Amino acid sequence: MQAAVTVTPSRIPELLLGLATVRPVFIWGAPGIGKSSLVREFAESLGLECVSLLGTQLAPEDLIGVPQIRDGRSVFCPPEAIARDEPYCLFLDELNAATPDVQKAFYSLILDRRIGTYELPKGSIVIGAGNRATDNALARPIASALVNRLAHVHLEASAKDWLGWAAVNGIHPWVLDHLTDRPDHLWSKPPKTEEPFSTPRSWHMLSDALHSFGRALDEETLKVLAHGTLTPAHAVAFCGYVKIVRSQYGIEAVLKGEARWPSRPQDRDLLYYLAESFRGRLIKELPASKEHLSANGRQTAYRAKSLLVQLAEISVEVAQSVIASDADGNPVLPAWFLVEAARDMPRLVEARR
Repeated sequence: MQAAVTVTPSRIPELLLGLATVRPVFIWGAPGIGKSSLVREFAESLGLECVSLLGTQLAPEDLIGVPQIRDGRSVFCPPEAIARDEPYCLFLDELNAATPDVQKAFYSLILDRRIGTYELPKGSIVIGAGNRATDNALARPIASALVNRLAHVHLEASAKDWLGWAAVNGIHPWVLDHLTDRPDHLWSKPPKTEEPFSTPRSWHMLSDALHSFGRALDEETLKVLAHGTLTPAHAVAFCGYVKIVRSQYGIEAVLKGEARWPSRPQDRDLLYYLAESFRGRLIKELPASKEHLSANGRQTAYRAKSLLVQLAEISVEVAQSVIASDADGNPVLPAWFLVEAARDMPRLVEARR
């Protein structure tokens, strides 16, 4: 299902309070962005127990129950997990990953809050959640009859929301500080290949691992942890950031001439991280028009071209990444600076072609 309008996690409690208390809701979103946690926290805020049913692990009889003979007639007895006396939150996780027969078994439970003769206690709420087919996750089409029985909410990851949550939930300071600087690294689109990718959940996993290893964590182990949980490019950047934290080696020292670009092969992750920071500084400080260049700006531009030359001597690829266009092919640095960089360093332009 395509998202016409998306919401951030901070909006979910308000929406569920007004919507899930009167109608069943389905929350769509990419893997690892916190759908399940948000539902559990919402149920807790209402004082309701959250009972989770995982769509991929259910068969129709798990919902309908087994027949029992009463007074010469068969009566289906719903399972204990569903048939409760007190109101609760029924969370249908990965509902759209369930087989069509299981999805069909949910029809009356979702619309009428009833299974056979059993009816959910008054005050109960029903919430479903699932990934989208575009997320390369296990997802099956939902029949129109089921779609029409649910109100649909599309969730997107929000660095602001997650960092606010992380600050009071024991997330490792390295993760918190790095994502404060690089909020765009919180989430990346699930890849088509089998490899880790960055999500709020994977950063939380990395944080737990960092806490577990503590001060004994060495550089090689850090690489294993980062590359085992994050998008490869994000893992490289995070490892570079940790090197900066541990060595107090930052972009300021390079810009001031107090330190040179790291040139050792084993410091390539640090070099990439510093180059990204350098690029960000240029985007922020160089004006779109050279006519608006102040004295400090001219000094910055001159120093930047000198640093690009030094960087290219170590790695043309890393130097080229500083002046590269964005993902849509649009330049992010001012045209006048790119022209001067091309004039002074033609091999960088050749590398871009």
